[in-house]
Amino acid sequence: MTKVLRSGIEPPKVKLVTEVWGPIKSLMAARRNILEIIPEAATKQPIVSGRTGGVRWHMVMEPKAIGRILNENLDIYPKSDVTKNLLKPAIGDSMFIAEGAHWRWQRRAASPVFTHRNIASLAPIMSAAADATCARINAASDTVDMYEEMVAATFEVISNVTFSGSGAMGSDAVHNAINRYIDQTARVSLFDILGLPGWIPRPSRIFQPNALKQMKRIANDAIEKRKELGAKPVPDLLDLLLEGEDPETKRKMEMAELRDNLLTFIVAGHETTALTLSWALYLCAFDPEVQEKLRTEARSVLQGRVATADDCAALPYTEQVIKEALRLYPPAAFISRTIQADDMLCGRDIKRKDTVMLPIYALHRHHDLWDRPDQFDPERFADGHKPERYSYLPFGDGPRICIGAQFAMIEAKIILATLIARYRFEHIADRDDPKPVMVLTLRPEGGVPLKVTRL
Repeated sequence: MTKVLRSGIEPPKVKLVTEVWGPIKSLMAARRNILEIIPEAATKQPIVSGRTGGVRWHMVMEPKAIGRILNENLDIYPKSDVTKNLLKPAIGDSMFIAEGAHWRWQRRAASPVFTHRNIASLAPIMSAAADATCARINAASDTVDMYEEMVAATFEVISNVTFSGSGAMGSDAVHNAINRYIDQTARVSLFDILGLPGWIPRPSRIFQPNALKQMKRIANDAIEKRKELGAKPVPDLLDLLLEGEDPETKRKMEMAELRDNLLTFIVAGHETTALTLSWALYLCAFDPEVQEKLRTEARSVLQGRVATADDCAALPYTEQVIKEALRLYPPAAFISRTIQADDMLCGRDIKRKDTVMLPIYALHRHHDLWDRPDQFDPERFADGHKPERYSYLPFGDGPRICIGAQFAMIEAKIILATLIARYRFEHIADRDDPKPVMVLTLRPEGGVPLKVTRL
């Protein structure tokens, strides 16, 4: 039987394109919300191609073709110039941006940082952040913007697992600098759409040097201070990065490489998890039946205490809800590549320098890959069900799959289970639903204000 929910049977979604647009209209939509340039056909066809401002582009939704892009033929599909233009000023040639051999050695050097043992040793910080969030909610009114709360919680986690509460980020200076940089630079420029070279200045990115300088200065200071003081008794991410060494070349990261990767982990390590939790809580308010089932599981396992990493294996439904939130609202909802050699995808010729886009948002709502794709249904992931490979990409796939995926899932489970066991989350009458808008990540425009009742 179909459940009748507050907004019908579907949570809010992006209005996709149903007509042919010219470059100016496409640009205006991209500046407002990059997802609004995705054609509705992308949820029903394996590939959609077109041309904008003389640039050939292809949106690919067929899993086997995506596997070719992300795995089999990875080297000819580097990250697009658009992505590099947006992020390189902030995070340099870190793992997220680097290609080829320069990426491979950094990945090898950093991989031990995210072993299960190291994540488990840092998990108490996640539990402490969940408990601190509860204290803030208890002191607030009954209306709470859970997006703001989740940003605060996950930033507390990443700052403490990075700097071990050393005070290096006590002023939230890096957090504020990151937000300013994203606000000022992350919207797509007309020059990006037209594929103009990165050395041509983007007007929206000229007048923001202070945020970058401050961000990098604080990271540099933290690295220098740690080198002087030595590692902590329980190594944090900075200690592990300082110790990291490529097992093949024995190369270690130099100062700029350490800083850029540290900033990458800070940006990716709190924003994406905060968004996942925000959307998950919104969806729990959207579907009280799911919320109650989730609460029953969490209370049975936790018995009134804060969740820990040891509890995660006993929280399968919590994981299902998180996975479904990631399907409907993937933080990295749109990625692109600039192909370096001719290839063929879905039987279509793809030429060198074409832009190849993976609209993850459309992939996760594709009618050939998902039953009732726009509906919220955590049962899709019941009993360990795994979708067809390359049809579900919340963390990417292939050699460049997100290095912190396991860290993010453990953090999300600890925080969500703790909150749902202690509070009821409900929509506020006469308040609009959050609107999914992608700037650099898929954010809930207007936040996620919910009525929160302590149980």
